[in-house]
Amino acid sequence: MKTMKAARFYQVGQPLVIEEVLQPQPGPGEVLIRVKACGICGSDLHIVYEGVTPTAFQPIILGHEFSGVVAACGPGVSGWQEGDRAAVNCIVSCGRCRNCRAGREQICLERRLLGIHLNGGLAEFAVVPAENLVALPAGIPFDQGAILTDAVATPYHALTRRGRLVRGETVAVIGCGGLGLHAVQLARVLGAGLVVGLDVSETALDRARARGADRVIRNDQGDPAAALREATGGEGVDLAIECHGRPETIALAVAGLRIGGRAVIVGLGAEPIACLPPTEFVRREIELLGSYAFTTREIAELVELVAGGQLNLAASVSRRISLEEINPGLEGLHKKIGHPIRIVVAF
Repeated sequence: MKTMKAARFYQVGQPLVIEEVLQPQPGPGEVLIRVKACGICGSDLHIVYEGVTPTAFQPIILGHEFSGVVAACGPGVSGWQEGDRAAVNCIVSCGRCRNCRAGREQICLERRLLGIHLNGGLAEFAVVPAENLVALPAGIPFDQGAILTDAVATPYHALTRRGRLVRGETVAVIGCGGLGLHAVQLARVLGAGLVVGLDVSETALDRARARGADRVIRNDQGDPAAALREATGGEGVDLAIECHGRPETIALAVAGLRIGGRAVIVGLGAEPIACLPPTEFVRREIELLGSYAFTTREIAELVELVAGGQLNLAASVSRRISLEEINPGLEGLHKKIGHPIRIVVAF
């Protein structure tokens, strides 16, 4: 039996263990991917440091944001062959439930995630369903192909499907870290008329300006909701994307909306939402929407944007590390050492 090197999670608060494990073999409808790049995500921090996101079993190979090359195809797989480059959608859906049938497989009633419920991409090889692959053109580096499957696809879904962004509309992005920074960039690419970035970090706001924000606001100073209204001629924004998952920033997203505006919550948090009384919520006809993950189709759309030159992700990869450096990499993201956007394990 062939073996491979993998980074496995055993226990909250403990380093991942780099060890030799059996190389998986693809079953019917599955593909073996030789992993070339795997991004480190905030969800990995929730697993390793906080225990907020429990894994289905331990030890488990983490990593849900990855790309690579087809190494072998299982029985019944067509359309893929050895050597094909691919990005991977980490959400494994059933294809049968009412949400899957409606094209919303990211909220499949039986969904499982690679790197959380199934072994993931922090290894030399990974087995994935063939239907979860998106062809990656030769012009897109593997590290960019990896991060677009989550760090970019998540805000893309929030802006396009949940937020229903219309060209020319005004957009506020609250929280300009990894997800929010890409939300700023995407809002500009998608034709927003005005893009405002809000954060408590000057580094994050400087990056938001560089990615296309027309204005930036410190949301820990003064009255940021009033500043949003001032930036929009007193009306408020059409669409707010919230990327922190905190009650105070969700309340800010709602307070900064125009009458009839939409607030889309992307950030994950444990505290209840309490943003305004029902009388105001109803009379202003506000929409408060949750946005989870992405679909394979949306990843394919992003690949087209990158391949066509409309979306440049080169600056999103802050650092490339080896698998052996995974624990310092996790710590660097956890402590925000050097303010990384995405740290990517390269194979």
